Amino acid sequence: MAEADALDLLSRGRLEIEGRLVDASNTTLRAEITLDGLTRRCVYKPVQGERPLWDFPDGTLAGREVSAYLVSQATGWDLVPPTILRDGPLGSGALQLWIDEPATAESLIGFVPAYDVPEGWLAVANARDEDGDAYALAHADDQRLARLAVFDAVINNADRKGGHVLYPATGSVHGVDHGVSFHVENKLRTVLWGWTGKPLIPEAAEVLPALLARLDADLGAALEDHLTISEVQQVRLRARRLLRRGRFPDPPQDWPAIPWPPV
Repeated sequence: MAEADALDLLSRGRLEIEGRLVDASNTTLRAEITLDGLTRRCVYKPVQGERPLWDFPDGTLAGREVSAYLVSQATGWDLVPPTILRDGPLGSGALQLWIDEPATAESLIGFVPAYDVPEGWLAVANARDEDGDAYALAHADDQRLARLAVFDAVINNADRKGGHVLYPATGSVHGVDHGVSFHVENKLRTVLWGWTGKPLIPEAAEVLPALLARLDADLGAALEDHLTISEVQQVRLRARRLLRRGRFPDPPQDWPAIPWPPV
């Protein structure tokens, strides 16, 4: 559905909880949302269900989810499903349009035999299974994932697992679960390290300046509703550094570079 229609549905629709997603570390609920006879599914993450995090003492995880959507929207890359902050049955929380993946959807990230990395894939790390067989954590050298890697570097995403990347039938790629993003310190953790040190995708040379202009205008003001002033300033600094360097970032040396579990 069109983005404007999705945002209207999320903002004004009537919520009915279907159940809890038990694998999530914070309260994450799937719900149906209905407006003017139209019903869709969504993810509802109430603020009161968030576990306190010592390194994210300010704001809410829900606010960071909304902030990630706002940055995604400003890039024009459509990387994060429509997401808003609103009241629900369990109080204020993030509401995000549910993304269905077809049964035939193939992941572009995963563990593959170390001796048989698919052509066009980039190896990230080595691993062995319980039998001692060698595997590689790898991902496709794909433009859609590269956009996501640039986006993650801008928002300082500390939890880009393979399972946080969705593949809808439209052929696009969506990233979800951005509650631990926007920290002022470098906490980038991702499975998308295959482009480390390589030149950014060409379109980033246009997207990043446009994003910086928005950060100095309406986007910056919107983010300050959910993040601290320092966190918003760091978004600007990270975007400027990426643009100036023109290359994908290197893994941090003082912070685990790959989330666990990776996929």
